[in-house]
Amino acid sequence: MRSRITIEGIERAPHRCLYKALGLTDEELSKPIIGIANSWNELIPGHKHLREIAEAAKAGIRIAGGTPLEFNTIGLCDGIAMGHEGMKYSLPSREVIADSIEIMAKAYQFDGIVLIASCDKIIPGMLMAAARLDIPAIFISGGPMLAGRYKGKDVDLHDVFEAIGAYKSGKTSYEDLIELENVACPGVGSCAGMFTANTLNVLSEAMGISLPGNGTALAVSAERIRIAKYTGMMIVELVKRGITARKILTREAFLDAIAVDMALGGSTNTVLHLMAIANEAGVELSLDDFDEISEKTPTIAKLSPAGPYHIQDLHEAGGVPVVMKELSKKGLIHLDRITVSLKTVREIISAAINRRTDVVRPVENPYMNRGGILILKGNLAPKGAVIKASAVPEELYLFEGNAKVFDCEEDAVKAILNGEIMKGDVVIIRYEGPKGGPGMREMLTATSALVGMGLDRDVALVTDGRFSGATRGIAIGHVSPEAAEGGPIGVVRNGDRIRIDLKRKRIDLLISEEELRERLATFKPLERKLGGYLYRYSKLVTSANTGAIFKVSDTSS
Repeated sequence: MRSRITIEGIERAPHRCLYKALGLTDEELSKPIIGIANSWNELIPGHKHLREIAEAAKAGIRIAGGTPLEFNTIGLCDGIAMGHEGMKYSLPSREVIADSIEIMAKAYQFDGIVLIASCDKIIPGMLMAAARLDIPAIFISGGPMLAGRYKGKDVDLHDVFEAIGAYKSGKTSYEDLIELENVACPGVGSCAGMFTANTLNVLSEAMGISLPGNGTALAVSAERIRIAKYTGMMIVELVKRGITARKILTREAFLDAIAVDMALGGSTNTVLHLMAIANEAGVELSLDDFDEISEKTPTIAKLSPAGPYHIQDLHEAGGVPVVMKELSKKGLIHLDRITVSLKTVREIISAAINRRTDVVRPVENPYMNRGGILILKGNLAPKGAVIKASAVPEELYLFEGNAKVFDCEEDAVKAILNGEIMKGDVVIIRYEGPKGGPGMREMLTATSALVGMGLDRDVALVTDGRFSGATRGIAIGHVSPEAAEGGPIGVVRNGDRIRIDLKRKRIDLLISEEELRERLATFKPLERKLGGYLYRYSKLVTSANTGAIFKVSDTSS
């Protein structure tokens, strides 16, 4: 066991002495030492209850004969960080989380690790660390939030964002807005729709790095506690068998995760995160993989914001195993790969029963014959862009309009809410990419404002930043290269015509090639004055089409 290097032998008497200062016994030190990486804090609804999850995981570890030792890492709530400077720190926090777990695991030489988190950047940060460390690892989330109830229907956070525009345009009253605010998020858990947090919860299960049920079992359920206990028990078994993270996180696991993502119409952010996790696992993954899988994967569910259902409905239908079972009928799932449950995917899905075909449609009767995410290219995004097509009505697949250009999200939101954006406009928000923002902010405030103002079917939004999983409408993000790296989005001018053709998977600036070359030749990207972590981040981060990973250091010497 790895931990023996810190515990066994005369030379390690000082190390054992320090462990004993914590109250640990020789008997505890003789067992596998399991690290518990917990992002608990009092700032995120998805994290408020993670101490309880951690205690359940510890109980499972002790049942199986291991010794758990817990530590914390950071986590921020994208919803609270949204629409201001705080969102610049969201994506960058992913790297801090991965690094902090690496530091602790290397310093203490854990035999295995349990990763406990919910929400957008924290989950991928932890999975990146697991892949980088390549020790036995299991992820468990805090689980999804229940949907709220408002005037007889299920609601969630995205309804509150959209209600702002509705209030500004006079479509709803202040009293109704506040009533919705008070009920939309009824308690702990990650926000109830198929937004980024729950998409990643689901995909962790699809990849097999978490136990069955982890993706959808509710935060407030006893089932969630039982999954945590089984997680603790199973990590000890993985240590005994020497099954490390990279034996789970294979290329086939990532391809299956992409297929599930497409079938469920998950968040566009998963493109960034799956590529970053794959990079740490030594697995090649590109935008082309997403595009190819999306072409052949039917969309069989429409969860909020694309439809009326929430994660609680998906769980009731049978969860991730049911989705994978349906996809397996088309040969889209690798059935014989191992998972942290020590069962193969085939064994897990064999017992799955679809109990709600209104939520998860049979693969023979999909919403769409292709996946929910599209990769676009064209002269405006030579290295790619991403759109959640499952949240776009098919009649809007071809859109052409005049550019309204903004160099930050705040200016665009102000223009939308002040009525300066008209039908037929294409709102361009640039210098919001990984390097240019820096931090690649989500634009949920902007897209929700368009919805609330009744413009989501008449206005497109294009950015080198990104979108929340709660976004719907013609919202194109991850435009690469970004403006800060000299990309064509940086030379778009007010009034330029932009054509978006989802059927052809293109986004184009309608000017001549000669004029585009001339604009790019004289283009000097805007430089922001930066300090602290964001300065360092901007110097190291790469484009969205790479997963916004840090530049790889040169180890050839």
